[in-house]
Amino acid sequence: MLQVGEGAFGARYSAPPTSGSRQNRRVTPRHASPRDIEAIVDLAHSAYRGGPSREGWTTEADLLEGGRTDAAMVRELIEAAESVILVIDDPAEPGSLLACCHLERRPDSAYLGLFAVSPGMQGRGVGTSLLAAAEALAREWGVARLELTVLNYRPELLAWYERLGFTMTGHNIPFPYGDERFGVPLRPDLVLQGMAKPLHRGADA
Repeated sequence: MLQVGEGAFGARYSAPPTSGSRQNRRVTPRHASPRDIEAIVDLAHSAYRGGPSREGWTTEADLLEGGRTDAAMVRELIEAAESVILVIDDPAEPGSLLACCHLERRPDSAYLGLFAVSPGMQGRGVGTSLLAAAEALAREWGVARLELTVLNYRPELLAWYERLGFTMTGHNIPFPYGDERFGVPLRPDLVLQGMAKPLHRGADA
């Protein structure tokens, strides 16, 4: 199943905070279940689409309209073999989530998608902690690398992943124009750019 990466163009966002710019939070990811579907859809939309997403730096509001995902797509990811969605609960609001990501096991890699952090919690170490948990699970699977895609026109997001050890692969995927499950594009030239990070079992996240 095609997984669409993060990104935005022309948005009025702040640059991604550097480590130490805010106090890091201790968080504990868990595996999502079907009862989390609605919360995952709401979180993904709030992080990337519409007015609330502008509170964070991951907004796609100037690039894509519509939804980021839907309940049927999230259910498919939860129920698929070799697939897991990791979530971090919001302790202040039971039933809501601070962050989520999807991890799919492939023959020699793991693919990371649906990576979203609540706009009000971005820059506090929540996303970095969740990414570390995803990397740890990928190493348990014994795969050689972690892969993801990022929309073009997002140099600050590319730089954030590069600081965490990812590099560009040179493999690009056209955006799925016409499939409104991924949103309604506001540009005709969107491309998903591949990135990858080598994994070593037992290495620090």
